Amino acid sequence: MLNNLRNLYLNSFFYDKKISKFTDLLFRYKPSTYLLSSLIKIRTKKNNIADFSLEEIWTNSNLSEKQFKKLNNFFWIFSLDLKSSSNDVQKVITKWININNKYNSKSWEINVLSKRIISWLSNSKLTYDNGTNEYQKNFDLIIQKQIMHLLNQVNHTKNYKNKIISISAIILFSLCYSEQEKKLDAGLDLLKKFIKEVFDKYGFPKSRSIKHSIFYLKYLILIREWFKETQNAIPEFIDEYIFYLGQSYSFFWKNINFDPHFNGNNLSSNFEFDQYLKRCGYAFKNQNHENSSYVSLNNKKINLFMDIGPSPEKDFSDEYQAGSLSFEFLSNGKKIFTNAGYYEGTNYQLNELCRSSALQNTLVLDDNSSCKFIRNSKGEYKINTNLKIIQKNIIFEKNYWKINASHDGYLKKYNLIYERDIEYFPENFKLIGTDKIKGKKDLPNLKFDIRFHLDPSSKVMKTQDNKTILIESGDEGWKFNCNNYEVNIENGLYFNSRSTYVENQNIFISGIINSKNSDIKWELIKI
Repeated sequence: MLNNLRNLYLNSFFYDKKISKFTDLLFRYKPSTYLLSSLIKIRTKKNNIADFSLEEIWTNSNLSEKQFKKLNNFFWIFSLDLKSSSNDVQKVITKWININNKYNSKSWEINVLSKRIISWLSNSKLTYDNGTNEYQKNFDLIIQKQIMHLLNQVNHTKNYKNKIISISAIILFSLCYSEQEKKLDAGLDLLKKFIKEVFDKYGFPKSRSIKHSIFYLKYLILIREWFKETQNAIPEFIDEYIFYLGQSYSFFWKNINFDPHFNGNNLSSNFEFDQYLKRCGYAFKNQNHENSSYVSLNNKKINLFMDIGPSPEKDFSDEYQAGSLSFEFLSNGKKIFTNAGYYEGTNYQLNELCRSSALQNTLVLDDNSSCKFIRNSKGEYKINTNLKIIQKNIIFEKNYWKINASHDGYLKKYNLIYERDIEYFPENFKLIGTDKIKGKKDLPNLKFDIRFHLDPSSKVMKTQDNKTILIESGDEGWKFNCNNYEVNIENGLYFNSRSTYVENQNIFISGIINSKNSDIKWELIKI
């Protein structure tokens, strides 16, 4: 009901009049296009706008939703070379203004609109310069009108990625045009509120998402570079949170140079971002072995990476995966054990599946994940039942590593605590795990599974005693065994990129527990 009333208001004459108040503007700051290269792939070989069909570009009814958003956010302008005709570009923008001068839910959708403002202002040599007085006035009017809409609506969105893009657009507008101090203050106040709402006390996203931390870092650096280029004083709180997120970036990428597949993270290809940071003079360092309840223990050959954190709050659980106490294990840069990755496509079954504990390297009781999810009216999966970490301990010595932690994800349903010990002995290339299921009384027979997902390129073979699995990874061989329970191999799915998957295999230990304290011990050793 409230949404319907709000939509009626946004489409009304009164709202259009409210956001159409125009004051004369002076476009003084023309941002450098390269500052967006951390967020947009700016091609070396660019196109000329003459290569595109410009007739009836805004009346094509056969566009998919994705194509429509790409067309209307105008990020395609970044793919044009400066030899393109600014007159042609401005004709396209004029046609867009004539059709979309008033709010509509599709082309004024907050993410699309915000990117459009950033693109138009960042490509001023094509979008603004050499335009007629009438064109520039209409451009200034529609820019100002969209900014007024953002200021009115940005707090209504719970999509935090969209929110920081919108705030960035407001700040950029305020820096580009003269005498916009009030809007700049409003944009900075929104950014402060955003940071307070989205980040924990250590400066890491409450979503516990590695991907989100890098995304927010890119936008905060972009805003900082805009301030720097205009020679305005850089707000201290922006520097503070760039520092925190830079520490995380060093921990999750610079120190290890691979993508840990936890909580929505997939292959990210951050090498280009590394070059961007170097160009802009950023050098982040973090020598700690724990960051935001993730642990990374490594030497020159081996990396053991583990999630020993709680689940996030419901509002920040969009991309959370129920993989608490899951781990990844690498040898010479090659993943021996990897979580199965995250699926962002439109197949709801796969989206739900990739969140389950079964697709992470951790224990599953009675085919239930350690967290429960529900799907809302927007098709988003949110946490319905949280878990907490009860205790954790980390030892990192030259010849002995150990990570110990436990969570209460199975406490409410089964009155059980799950505890995991993972030990590594560098001299022997031996990894030993002990998964402990603890309760106050004996239980009826309860099924458990522990999966160890493999890189799709790995080859595996089971020995005749059903206790040992041989793994071939690159030019290395490893032996996995579990003496107390049967070990098997099954096929699975590996979500390496955002919306595609390949088949892989996983090793799994399965069995029945019926005592109040059950230990499942397994071992991986290089051969």
